[in-house]
Amino acid sequence: MANSADVPAGSPRRRDARATRRRLLEAAADLFAERGYDAATVRDIADRAGANQALLFRYFGSKSALLTEVMAHNGQEQLRATPPEKLFETALRGMLTHRDKEPHDRSLAVYLRSIGGADGTETVKALGEEYVEVLATLSGAEDAALRADLAMAWLLGIGIMRVVVGREPLASADPDAVCELVLGLLGQLLDGTAAPEEEWPPEPGER
Repeated sequence: MANSADVPAGSPRRRDARATRRRLLEAAADLFAERGYDAATVRDIADRAGANQALLFRYFGSKSALLTEVMAHNGQEQLRATPPEKLFETALRGMLTHRDKEPHDRSLAVYLRSIGGADGTETVKALGEEYVEVLATLSGAEDAALRADLAMAWLLGIGIMRVVVGREPLASADPDAVCELVLGLLGQLLDGTAAPEEEWPPEPGER
């Protein structure tokens, strides 16, 4: 029987293999975002993809390697394709809309659900560090790295409360409303500008 190297690149068999691999990646991204790395089983991923478990191991080698591929495919693609000034908003919207039927970037939802997993932890940590490095380029302040860390912590905190904890009213808040509130303050954090003095609470006795 001919091995995969003997199969022409445009053959139906090669096309089917690519389609199956893509379905497995998409199913894994969905389930990692919904349940987390530990709770998403290989069987569930294969079932959702309409594929055999043996194919998952054939194409990716292990569940940990599959997570790495998902993060590389989604997170790295987001980093490459998104202008730095749009990265925070893109990641935020991806978390806010991760349960929608319409396709959205699920990179940070996968990150949040998988960061505590026994396997693949270094992969998701490294991705978080890359997000912070990009965010730091948006700040001209001397403590840009700290400000980027705070921005990332804020982003992940929002994601934890909405995606993992499901705390109301944030869990069901309109994504556009959340983005409007958050992005307005993000500029102040990264730019190092304070809110106008009249917006701060007055000192006692000044009311």
